[in-house]
Parts: sequence; C-alpha cells; structure tokens
Amino acid sequence: MTELLASSGDGRPITALDDGRGPNLLVVHPGGGDATTWDGVTRQLTDDFRVVRILRRVYAPGADIALPHSMAIEAADIVAVAELLKPPVLLVGHSSGAVAAMEAALLAPSAFAGLFLYEPPMPTRELVAGEAGVRARAALDAGDPVEAMRIHMHDIVRMPAGAVDAMFADQRVRAALSAHAEALIADDEAIDALGVGIDRFAALGMPTTLIEGDLSPAHLRERLADLAATLPNARIVTLAGQGHVAHLTAPDTLADAVRETAEQVLHT
Repeated sequence: MTELLASSGDGRPITALDDGRGPNLLVVHPGGGDATTWDGVTRQLTDDFRVVRILRRVYAPGADIALPHSMAIEAADIVAVAELLKPPVLLVGHSSGAVAAMEAALLAPSAFAGLFLYEPPMPTRELVAGEAGVRARAALDAGDPVEAMRIHMHDIVRMPAGAVDAMFADQRVRAALSAHAEALIADDEAIDALGVGIDRFAALGMPTTLIEGDLSPAHLRERLADLAATLPNARIVTLAGQGHVAHLTAPDTLADAVRETAEQVLHT
C-alpha cells in the first residue's frame, strides 16, 4: 500500500490509501472511523482493481474540525483525488461518505464513469438529524460525547434502544464512538445543511448502483428509494441478511457487489 497526496481547493493536503492495480475504484468511507474500516472489502478487490481510499478530513487522526463543516468541502477533496487518477473511475461511497460522493459527482460529473452508493443518508423528504442533531450538539458542547453518540445512534441512525444499550455496554466500543463524536456530529450537521430535496440529482445520468441491506433502518431504505426514483440511470441492489455495516459483517458480499458494478461500468 502507498499513499497519494492531493491538495484541495482550500489548500488542505488530502491523503488517500492506494492499493492494487487495474481500473480505478475511488472509495469514500463512512463516518465513525477512517478508510481502514474498508480493509476487508479492499482485500477482496486489489487483485483486479486499483482501490484508492480517501482519508476524509473530519476523520483524520488529530483532525482540527473547522465548523461548520460542509459537504462542499468534502466534494472538493474527492474531486482533487480523482484528478490524480487515470479515467475511468468508479466512485464508491458509503453512508455519509456516499452523500459526499454524490456532491462530488455534481461538482465534476465528467470525473466519474459511475457511482456505487451504499445507503447515503440523504435528506430526501426530511432532515436526517433535525432536532436530534441539536440535542447531540448540545451534549457534545457540554462535554458529554457519550450522550452525544447515544443520541446519534438512537435518534439519528435510528437503531433500536436495546441495540444501542448493548453497544454502549462495551467499553471499547463506547470509547471508539466517543473518540469520533465531534466528527460524527459535524457530519450530521453538514448533511442537514444540504436542505430537504434531491431534485438537483436528476441531472446525474451516469450509471448508479444503490446498495441497501434488508436489515437496515427503514428510513435509510426509504431515502434510497427516493434517490432511485430521481436518478435517471439507477438501480437498487439489496444485500440479504445485512444492515448498514456490511463492510464489517460481510466484506466479501459487499466486495462482490462492487466488483459486479465495476465490471459493468469500467468494462473490465
């Protein structure tokens, strides 16, 4: 593995992890961790593809998060890395990383041959965080990242209360989530700042695969269906027995879905 270094529009250095050889996959990781959370998926793909994973600035170690964070900044970072790659490029985004990927595709549609989007929490009919986001920010500002993350998981992600309680009973998980609380809340706020509505994406004619898990929260599947109805060249693929974290629970299954899309879009 090597590293790529790009410079975004505001002069910020942007790093990406670079693995494998072949047609280009540019991956934008989900919130709550960094690009290494996609290690399991990446290992399944590098024999046939060059997998470049951007290190999102808000989740970089020791990140100094400038507020308000914005998806426009993330989109510019993604495009800056894409400009280092020889076309064609399949842009792969997961969760909030998929929201950033969609904004990047709007910013520079000619940079990407297609999109692979795993459950982007896009505010299609309603905000994603809304009032719960205000409470999460208040908890964080009061010095209680654990409470901020409880609100994020239960009221924004909409995990069942029992599952949230079990998650926070594990001290290591609680510590890991708390470490990323500032970035996650900034992520939520950046998504809500886009406003409700997705009509702007009707101009994106590139082939798009929308991924959902049949065990994922209902609101994520509903938002995905709204995107499928708006994007002119989109299809939905459902991962049986999976939720929002198939990169951890079934990396081989998720990699197979990426591969199938890449072979169509990149003509490998």
